[in-house]
Amino acid sequence: MRVNQFISMKNTSLLKVVALGFLCISLSTKAQITQNTFGKGIKLKAEDGSFEMKFSIRFQTLYVGKLNLETDDYSDQLLIRRARLKFDGFAFSPKLNYKIELGITNSDTRNSSSIGIPQNGGTANIILDAVLRYEFADNWEVWFGQTKLPGNRERVISSQKLQFVDRSLVNSRFNIDRDTGLQLHHKSVIGSMVLNQALAISIGEGRDITSSNNPGGYDYTGRLELLPFGEFTNKGDYFGADLEREETPKLSVGFTADFNDNALRQGGQLGRFVTDGGNQLKSDLTAFFLDAVLKYNGLSVSSEFASKAGSAVNGFGTGSGFVAQVGYVFKNNIEPAIRFTKIEPDNFRSRLSEETEYTFGLSKYIVDHSLKVQTDFSYTDFPDSHNEFRYRFQVEFSF
Repeated sequence: MRVNQFISMKNTSLLKVVALGFLCISLSTKAQITQNTFGKGIKLKAEDGSFEMKFSIRFQTLYVGKLNLETDDYSDQLLIRRARLKFDGFAFSPKLNYKIELGITNSDTRNSSSIGIPQNGGTANIILDAVLRYEFADNWEVWFGQTKLPGNRERVISSQKLQFVDRSLVNSRFNIDRDTGLQLHHKSVIGSMVLNQALAISIGEGRDITSSNNPGGYDYTGRLELLPFGEFTNKGDYFGADLEREETPKLSVGFTADFNDNALRQGGQLGRFVTDGGNQLKSDLTAFFLDAVLKYNGLSVSSEFASKAGSAVNGFGTGSGFVAQVGYVFKNNIEPAIRFTKIEPDNFRSRLSEETEYTFGLSKYIVDHSLKVQTDFSYTDFPDSHNEFRYRFQVEFSF
């Protein structure tokens, strides 16, 4: 039997087991379905109040066309970019929350940098999030499991809730993504000002890694966020566009520092495991992120700066990047937006290349981010290669 067929059978079996498990839970507990509106998921709650689960499904249908401006070659594809099964709620006590998210498309699972490698048992990466969150005191939470690290804002924002069809080059080149470990979160309120803090220690090699941590080290992450004018409406600092049309200006400024000791992959948690002649290479990676978002009356302005440095070893993603974007939501929920992105490698050893990208986007929010149509046009300048024009069109559906 071919390896890909074997992997596909294992993934299919796993999904059947997961679906059967949740069905059994639903049938075996005395649960009732509460009425909800589109985009809010399906909720089940135990009669004695000891358990609650919200289930939702989302997917993105995407068309991408690319034109090589040097050769005039045009290529395109139509695909299901993402499809996710999401479960969250509480168990035993409202203070003990959980989240499970599964990625089930080929784009989610068949990542060329992580499929078929011994570090994850030669299988696809299906589990995105599997994390417990316990509120042990007012404004204090401890998280344990696999989930997003408290990194750059653009990465922590759900891919369902983006202002453009997808995240920027800065995110794809520098983000620290998901990892498995322990996180501590705290919120301080001083008058009208809010200060959010997060600390994390994680395994350092990303999600679904089953091998031992030798010869790698651990990853250490810290993040601070300052909201000088108070909290955004409905956590609007963590979704794209000002769909809430903030009545007063709201600002959030965030800073993240991350140190990955003896990183084995090109980007720390992402990319290929770096080898030379079959020998595993490693590098200490230090990353810094500075981001800000401002929203007021339909206008949103956001920007991020990222920097990642490592020891003098070839093949790791080191350098810096900057992105800024502006959008305005009209009263008919149509939003034009523009974005500027710049990537600069730090030296010839970096696996990154210099890139400058200009993007114009247009979105129609039918039911906020749960049902929307988005399109964008990008021109990418590669000083060391051909330039490229890209067109994308995407429909997002989530209930």
